Amino acid sequence: MSTSSTSIGVANFHCRSRLIRTTNRNPRLSGQITTWKDDRGFGFITPRGGGEEVFVHISAFANRQRRPTGNEKVVYQTRTDAQGRTQAARVWFLDESIRRLKKKQPRSAVYALTLAGLFLALVAGLVITGRLPVLMLSLYLLASIVTAMVYAWDKSAARKARWRTAENTLHLLGLVGGWPGALVARHFFRHKSKKTSFILVFWATVVLNCIGLAWLMTPQGKDVLQSVIRAVALEV
Repeated sequence: MSTSSTSIGVANFHCRSRLIRTTNRNPRLSGQITTWKDDRGFGFITPRGGGEEVFVHISAFANRQRRPTGNEKVVYQTRTDAQGRTQAARVWFLDESIRRLKKKQPRSAVYALTLAGLFLALVAGLVITGRLPVLMLSLYLLASIVTAMVYAWDKSAARKARWRTAENTLHLLGLVGGWPGALVARHFFRHKSKKTSFILVFWATVVLNCIGLAWLMTPQGKDVLQSVIRAVALEV
């Protein structure tokens, strides 16, 4: 990149800003500001793990009161201008981003842990009173652990732009009993916690799972459940 082309690009930055489109699906990436020209108000971010440097303008920083000096670690998204060039957008200094998450996470995490804990305690109570077999509690616990691990994997994959887990798979795991783990993972990892369509389907799977659990406590449901348990026992 030549000095003249860079200067022209910086000078026209604000004129092009209306033409720039940001993709909300872009995951947040992390990197380090390895070059910063404060007199010109721009620099370059080297992505974590290496790769091509990403142009960043001072206007892309969320905190306008703090100017970078170089070597700061940041989190950011990318956007493409009208000419197809990649630039950093919605840039946060890493230390500020962590503080923001710590402020937001406790309330949502407590809510998720409380709801998931109450539900699992209810299932445990139904097992103790003989209304459900121990297998059901084991199923919920195992499914929750597996689902939470899948959410963690998918979050990591989103950050590193790797192969993602399909949303239908996440919903299926929740439907079969992993939704308590999914609820905790969504809030703890801040994954799939803002997409409205996903949230609606997620809660629909929770309702369906609870309806299914209630049906298993009816005479017909108990007969079906016992038949399934006997069939599994014979296979084992």
